[in-house]
Amino acid sequence: ASGRFQQEYVPSAHLSAACTCLAWAPPGGRPPPSKDGPQRKKRKSEVAEMDKQLDILAIGTAVGSVLLYSTVKGELQSKLVGGHDNKVNCVKWHQDNCFLYSCSDDKHIVEWNTQTCKVKCKWKGDNSSVTSLCISPDGKMLLSAGRTIKLWDLETKEVYRHFTGHATSVSSLMFTTVKPMNENKPFDGITGLYFLSGAIHDRLLSVWYIRSDRKEKNAVMSFTVTDEPTYIDLTVSEVKEEPVKLAVVCRDGQLHLFEHILNGYCKKPLTSNCTIQIATPGDDGDSTPKPVPILAAAFCSDKQSVLLVYGNLLQPIIEKVSLNTSESHVCLIRDVQKALSLTTDVAVTKVKTPVVNSDTKVLVPGVPGHSTAVKTPSSGKEKKENKRKPGEIEESIEERLEALDIDVSKVKTPGGLPQTDSFAVLLVQGLESNDAEILNRVLNTRKENVVKNTVARMPVHAVIPLLHELTKRLQGNPYSASVMVRWLKSVLTLHASYLSTLPDLIPQLGMLYQLMESRVKTLQKLSRLHGRLFILVTQVAASETVQDVTEVNQTAKLVYEDESSEEEGSDDEMIADKDSDENWDEDEEKEEQSDEQDMTVEKEINGDSDLEPENESEEE
Repeated sequence: ASGRFQQEYVPSAHLSAACTCLAWAPPGGRPPPSKDGPQRKKRKSEVAEMDKQLDILAIGTAVGSVLLYSTVKGELQSKLVGGHDNKVNCVKWHQDNCFLYSCSDDKHIVEWNTQTCKVKCKWKGDNSSVTSLCISPDGKMLLSAGRTIKLWDLETKEVYRHFTGHATSVSSLMFTTVKPMNENKPFDGITGLYFLSGAIHDRLLSVWYIRSDRKEKNAVMSFTVTDEPTYIDLTVSEVKEEPVKLAVVCRDGQLHLFEHILNGYCKKPLTSNCTIQIATPGDDGDSTPKPVPILAAAFCSDKQSVLLVYGNLLQPIIEKVSLNTSESHVCLIRDVQKALSLTTDVAVTKVKTPVVNSDTKVLVPGVPGHSTAVKTPSSGKEKKENKRKPGEIEESIEERLEALDIDVSKVKTPGGLPQTDSFAVLLVQGLESNDAEILNRVLNTRKENVVKNTVARMPVHAVIPLLHELTKRLQGNPYSASVMVRWLKSVLTLHASYLSTLPDLIPQLGMLYQLMESRVKTLQKLSRLHGRLFILVTQVAASETVQDVTEVNQTAKLVYEDESSEEEGSDDEMIADKDSDENWDEDEEKEEQSDEQDMTVEKEINGDSDLEPENESEEE
């Protein structure tokens, strides 16, 4: 009524088991209080009041347990365990007794006795996960849905009827009528009733009719909305001529109102009689009105007005709006900012934010592990000297450390780089604050051991953010990618055991896989191209060197002729000896050697190095 925040319950297991669904116990069908103290008799008026008041709330969790929370006591009353071993998708109370029904991703439906906190019955509801439940108005039948919808007889736990259902998993089931429209036949409690279903990613709400025969399994009519339905409320039609009123809140923040008399088959999807949206006025400063999402809507008891819940989930605004269905589109203008800003200011007064001056310098974590006795200033003069005048140059940290009498050489690491533990701290800080400057400073390190040590010392919670950051950078230019691969390699090798424990690892690293695939695909072609280019380049280089070599005189300087007559041979030898004695200068010898080298080079290049060692020695 007042729209004020009343109570908050945070289960102790909220980190391991998030709450997935809720259901209020019907007033009067509440389990008896725990037998702790002496029971006193209650007056009649007190009992009547207690019956009207909603108290117990059933909460389904992600790990499969169901919690019963008492809002009157403000504490957890009991915990139902042992029914499911996977996420609970829906909980529903039975109208008359204290039975509770729950369905889960483990494909089962469980009937709980909330007085004994034990499983009364458990049966397989579907071949895939069961996502939604609804109990019939007389309490003898149960609707369950995964994608197909089944109607169960609660006594025998057998399927009474099948319906085709939706292409995606059903998110809501509701009975729209209490009595059949045809009042001539005797009513067996279920035949002739209509019920409604909505599914995720489905813009059509389907209405189904329960017949006496099993022939027809399809929907008799459907309502179309603008987006996936997130919250549905309806007024049940109790009289034959009374239309069913339906309020559907969509994911896009609009509310659609339908009014229709359910009377058999209708081929076309029905559109809404009225659509309600909320927007900001958009006058002061910001001229464009912004849409305000509607989170939920429910009909009031008079069926002529609707309670709207809008704004943000942390601080929703609840308002009663009377219906005027003559207009097809209504846009309510509400200044949400004012209402929200006032309340948030009041809430945050205890937190003091420091006033930061523009001249302030923020120091990143330095080198840890040094300790020193700080000298006390000898007189008041020194204090004054420390204050800089506007024109002076600031001292470097090295000078300050010297002034503090710290051995600077000890503080500096051998490589002159900051140590890896400060790198790990910097990396985590950069990832948390998304500071590109810090990240660039850390991630552009090329030293293998620094990378390894940093990755080894970083906390586990920063691994996935680091992988995302690396993936982002790998998409950039190839130069940075080559550096990032080193980091990626050490992350995947050092934190493999942690990564393998993550259930959603494949979607988390999907982008990375695709990147690697696309990069590796071209590797084979690139290496082939590289091979061909290498051959071409070496050929070109070889031909260039051939052109550069100077022409060598091919005529021989000395010729030895072996003839049969010894005399001639001795003459030749004598001439040779004379030559060698007189004209053989050192310069000439050098020239000959260089000529010879040129010849060998050229011949080698031409591929016909046919000088045998014997010939060489002869020439010499």
